Amino acid sequence: MAPTPRRRKRRQTWREAFRRDWQLYSLALLPLIFFAIFKYGPMVGNVIAFRRFRPGGSIFGDEWVGVHYIEMFIKDPSFWHVFSNTAILGGLTMVVCFPLPIILALLLNEVRKRHFKKIVQSISYLPHFLSIVIVVGMLMQILSLEGTVNQIIGAFGGESIPFLQRPEWFRTIYVGSEVWQTVGWGTILYLAALTSVDDSLYEAARIDGAGRLRQTWHVTLPGIRPTMITLLILNIGMFLNVGFEKVLLLYNPLTYGTADVISTYLYRVGLVSNNLSYAAAIGLFQALIGLVMVLSANLISRRIVGTSLW
Repeated sequence: MAPTPRRRKRRQTWREAFRRDWQLYSLALLPLIFFAIFKYGPMVGNVIAFRRFRPGGSIFGDEWVGVHYIEMFIKDPSFWHVFSNTAILGGLTMVVCFPLPIILALLLNEVRKRHFKKIVQSISYLPHFLSIVIVVGMLMQILSLEGTVNQIIGAFGGESIPFLQRPEWFRTIYVGSEVWQTVGWGTILYLAALTSVDDSLYEAARIDGAGRLRQTWHVTLPGIRPTMITLLILNIGMFLNVGFEKVLLLYNPLTYGTADVISTYLYRVGLVSNNLSYAAAIGLFQALIGLVMVLSANLISRRIVGTSLW
């Protein structure tokens, strides 16, 4: 007797899924409302990049000017100067700050004394909870002419260095403070990802004669690779969004040469000089570059590594 064909299971419709799990879907309602109001709603204001905005007039501009403001910043040498500053500062931050949480997570994963591990984690997490104002205030005190660093330099017979007035020191100060603030907090995701690595893989590697370094290279890093790729793509998307608050509080006219970035330039052009249409055009250009970089990084990752955001 011939076997009867197995009946295919009917796919569940979205109405049936919503009716069954409406409590779970309702949890996403408030985040969706938040993003709709504060993220997607303001995107309508990008229209003033193509219209002339006058204070007191229409919020969408009074006169259509086309690509006039785009041509302005393309021909503006000061914009390209701050664009290069932003690219350099963002690149340095990503190159330095991205691998350090991975390294710290791998080191903490090897610590067997839980008490010591918790102490190190707590100390490394703490700077993340300090406000930017407090961090900048600490930097100003430490790096002032009579601060701790110059006192140490003077103790060894050196001359005091005005760190905050020297443009060549700004990038080092900014990236160093970012490392101090973000590395400890960044290890949380990697430590969570390390818990998902199968212990049997380590046992198999030990049987094959692999030491700790080879186990890390051939087992640990491939195990957390999806997390690494996801965070790398997100960091690439934020490449040009160098921290506005910290730069604004740290920089001064003497350090504009290396410290002035797109966000601070937009602040001066848009709010100080009241040229909001020009600032909107620059902001739209910056956002489009970030979108292209995220899409490109995601495509390259999916083609080469096989892991991507979508």
